[in-house]
Amino acid sequence: MSSLLSIIESPTHPRLSSLYQQLDISEHKVNSIRNALKLLKREAPDFIVAEFFYGYGNNYAGVHISNLDVLLTSLPKYAPTARVIVFVSRPEYQYVEQLNNIYPLHGVLQHPLQQGELEALLN
Repeated sequence: MSSLLSIIESPTHPRLSSLYQQLDISEHKVNSIRNALKLLKREAPDFIVAEFFYGYGNNYAGVHISNLDVLLTSLPKYAPTARVIVFVSRPEYQYVEQLNNIYPLHGVLQHPLQQGELEALLN
């Protein structure tokens, strides 16, 4: 059985637990990157799904591109084989490529999410 870490930081993150169950994937849910890092130190998932939020002049600016930088930087140490799938809104889609150039992503899916696209990435 595969395992998946869902990082649900906003209400726009799609609820996909039933899809994961259909695919026989064990899901762990956390509500922040900090909690995700705690979990990664104990257990490395096969997949990580999270939303991408670009750092528009906030505390991410200059050093980090998005909310996911710290997580992705930690993966080689804690979960080197984890495949990361990112959900992104249409206005922020243009920025996700900057992140993908630094930290290769398994997949990038734009809202509104098509479950078939996600299912293909998980198989």
